[in-house]
Amino acid sequence: MQGLASFLRSLGAARVLAMVAVTAALIGFFGFVIMRVTTPQMTTLFTDLSPEDSAGIVKDLERQAIAFELRNDGAVIMVPKDKVTRLRMKLAEGGLPKGGGVGYEIFDKSDALGTTSFVQNINHLRALEGELARTIRAIDRVQAARVHLVLPERPLFSRETPEPSASIVVRVRGTLEPQQVRAIRHVVASAVNGLKPQRVSIVDEAGQLLADGAGGDAETANGDERRAGFEKRMRNQVEAIVSSVVGAGRARVQISADFDYNKITQTSDKFDPEGRVLRSSQTREESSATAENNGQVTVNNELPGGQRQDNTPAARDQSKKSEETNNYEISRITKTEVTEVGRVNRISVAVLVDGSYSKNDKGEMVYADRGKEQLDRIAALVRSAIGFDQKRGDQLEVVNLRFADAPAVVPVSEPSGWLNMLQFTKDDIMYGIELSVMLLLGFVVLFMVVRPLVKRILASEPVAIANAALPALVDSSAEAASGQDPVSGAQVASQMIDVAQVQGQVHAQSVHRVGELAQKNPTETAAIVRQWLSEPLN
Repeated sequence: MQGLASFLRSLGAARVLAMVAVTAALIGFFGFVIMRVTTPQMTTLFTDLSPEDSAGIVKDLERQAIAFELRNDGAVIMVPKDKVTRLRMKLAEGGLPKGGGVGYEIFDKSDALGTTSFVQNINHLRALEGELARTIRAIDRVQAARVHLVLPERPLFSRETPEPSASIVVRVRGTLEPQQVRAIRHVVASAVNGLKPQRVSIVDEAGQLLADGAGGDAETANGDERRAGFEKRMRNQVEAIVSSVVGAGRARVQISADFDYNKITQTSDKFDPEGRVLRSSQTREESSATAENNGQVTVNNELPGGQRQDNTPAARDQSKKSEETNNYEISRITKTEVTEVGRVNRISVAVLVDGSYSKNDKGEMVYADRGKEQLDRIAALVRSAIGFDQKRGDQLEVVNLRFADAPAVVPVSEPSGWLNMLQFTKDDIMYGIELSVMLLLGFVVLFMVVRPLVKRILASEPVAIANAALPALVDSSAEAASGQDPVSGAQVASQMIDVAQVQGQVHAQSVHRVGELAQKNPTETAAIVRQWLSEPLN
């Protein structure tokens, strides 16, 4: 301890403080590196959380004493990577996250005995709106959704029932496709009794109307979508049949269809004069006779059954009338035609095919145009595939042009076996880079800071020891010369040898320093040497 104390005193207060500062800095730096390396890697537990769901999840994590981080104002929660799967299952068991709305779980803890029918109806409406909002959020690109339902009750003594309606506000990433908007309308309409898709309106967070709930014609509203679907289907059919002839990737097809969205209803009556059918027949006959008495009026003539006194035959007038009435039914045809919207007026098809390639004598690929006969056969196939109608005004063009050379795509083979174990995710790569940077900084601090400081401190140590031990050694040598015991003289001799070694190291260091000064200042060194040479010798 006395040697250590003397060594520290020989170093001086400045050097001791420097060593303490370097030691403290090293301990702090390596402690930070160790803590950073041993800290568990954090990964995302949930994103796009509402404040209510975030508060519930944080409370559950604190109860389980699990480290977590909050980002994006609490919308994102980070937890250790090795616990994320178990935590998701545990939170799902507790009904978290709820999705920022109230669903049918509102009836789990309600008191049915003391609840009025009005409150039950309101809770049912809230639960239905919450469940629909959760379903809509499951669609791609939809971040959040809010649903409002209007379910009117039928008034008393009313024959008509008001139709229900719905309004939806969504927050999306990017834009929604028309089929996605249509799907949302049909999902909501199918979940609510009596609700029609035309009565559902959808608005995004920017206030843009995605679907009008005014009850318009759905077929007319979806005309563009129907036309696009028809063109896509026909294009795939034509491209498939042409590619089977010219080769895969060597045909391009574009189809433009002209649709008529007018709905036409026609009613016509047609009578067939040849198609007569007897419906009824009526016949009527009348006959009358009148006798002539020459103006004589007698009782005998007037009495029934009376006999004439004379044998002269009496003249008589007779008339007969016959009437026949026949009723016929004429054949009648009533025809009603309804032409629905979306009738195809005309189809225009453009087919671009590549030429043929073959190798010449040198082994090089040579391009050749396709013949007219082959192009005509391709055109005939396309006409049959699209249902070509000349009277309708359909157009078809088949053109042969050379395609631009596309860069060769090298297929990437999937690693298998033990190579599949070396696949790293983005988080693993970032974690490895972070460890490499920490290790590099540790080496830089060790070799650029610690090593020069220790070297400087140790280099100044022999000088201090020599200066401290030189007076004592001189006194010891004087006592040995005065004739003391030989044992002490041997000790003095060994001490003198040690002093000589120390002085030699001091001289060597002095010479080294003088050499460094001479190299740094050659002009001044040369001037000093000239001055030494010019001085007279004593």
